[in-house]
Amino acid sequence: MPPSPRPPLLDQVLQAVARRYRLPAMQDVAGSATSPAAALAVTIEHARNALEHAQAPDAALQQRFIDALAQLIREAMHREHGDPAYQAAVLTRSAPAVQEYATLQTHRERDHRMVRAGANAIAHPARRPPCAAGPGHDALTRLHTQALAGDWQGLAGTARQLQALAPAGEGSPLQRDLARLLEGAPLARLQRAAALESDPQVQVVQALRDRQGPRPGTADAAVYGDTAQRRGAAMEASATKALEALARRLDAAQGEPGAYRVVTSMRVPSSIPGSAERAKSEWDAVLLRRAAHPGGSAEPTWDLCLLLEAKASVDAATTDFARLQRGIRLLASADSGATYSFSTRQGDVLLRGGPLNALAMPGDAGLAGLVLYCTDAPAPPVPHLLGAASRMQLLGAPRSMAFATALAQGDEANAHGLQGVWQQLLQSPEWTPVLQQYPTLQRVRRLMVHVDDLCAAIPP
Repeated sequence: MPPSPRPPLLDQVLQAVARRYRLPAMQDVAGSATSPAAALAVTIEHARNALEHAQAPDAALQQRFIDALAQLIREAMHREHGDPAYQAAVLTRSAPAVQEYATLQTHRERDHRMVRAGANAIAHPARRPPCAAGPGHDALTRLHTQALAGDWQGLAGTARQLQALAPAGEGSPLQRDLARLLEGAPLARLQRAAALESDPQVQVVQALRDRQGPRPGTADAAVYGDTAQRRGAAMEASATKALEALARRLDAAQGEPGAYRVVTSMRVPSSIPGSAERAKSEWDAVLLRRAAHPGGSAEPTWDLCLLLEAKASVDAATTDFARLQRGIRLLASADSGATYSFSTRQGDVLLRGGPLNALAMPGDAGLAGLVLYCTDAPAPPVPHLLGAASRMQLLGAPRSMAFATALAQGDEANAHGLQGVWQQLLQSPEWTPVLQQYPTLQRVRRLMVHVDDLCAAIPP
């Protein structure tokens, strides 16, 4: 079941489309790398090259790394212009009250649901029995209002008042429900978190996190999430529109209407035998070419031509790349003699296993003919040589956090301890992605195109 011949026009378009996000060779920009992040990227790339040639990076390179990392941490810890997320993480590490508050926040959403459900079982207007006006009625109304408002201290006080007003005895359903509410761990955690919110260090962390955007669970966070979702959907729609224009042009070139089609949200079936762990299992938009009709079947089969992933930002593609590679390996595990049904927004489509099996992870040239990252984000005016994930791993290393903590506490911060991060970079498998970060960035950016450039590359 060999793949259908690849259309020459598709290769022409992919070769012609402008690659405005492409990164230069490191030697072309190393001399102008003045920021700490850029200096780190250059130093890491020198270390990687030395190791690839079986050479030990020298002491001078180590010192450049330590100096650049120390400066990156100082930059992140700057009171006015630094990184509030990193500053919050450093403070959380060193302050017991903040650590406790952060732990309590991991239960926050579940605790909210459980306490509100318990309060509703007691005091929701649709569930409580009718009763005359008076202290009991007022307390039930207040309990319901406090649960909605998240007033956990007030809710606990009202529940204890209801205990005093309710009929005594183990058989009383109201007493049983009130005891379950008051003695449960969820309410205790919510009360403790509310008490900790007055701690000065917790307030500093909250202020830092507010600078990053709305807090989770708030109305502002919901609006922010909806906006981001709409932005992502709009980006996916414009990328799909460009791919559909390409499909129509390929149809015209072949003189066969319907020979190509675009499907969106294509989900990989569980019948494909490879490992789906941490692999991309849903593809934003896929260009397919009609292959044949199976014997006796009116349903056409299709071959995969191009995978397109829409991204709202440039950095999002780099974060996604490892999942994408695993997703291609998953597709390539298809049985060459089988046909697979993929679900899409346009309905189920049958893809031949042979062409999928032939996808076995291609080199860079093959990948460039198979995958596009598509965005409408502007290209950075100055290339970002250090990826966001690598930056955070460097900043988040225990030795880096210790150095940052000393800075935050006004202690004498000795950068010598950062030598441990250098040793991890050279020796630990967990640091291989950082060591390889610039070649990875280059690979990803070669796959990225602006949606306008893709449209412009399609011949009329």
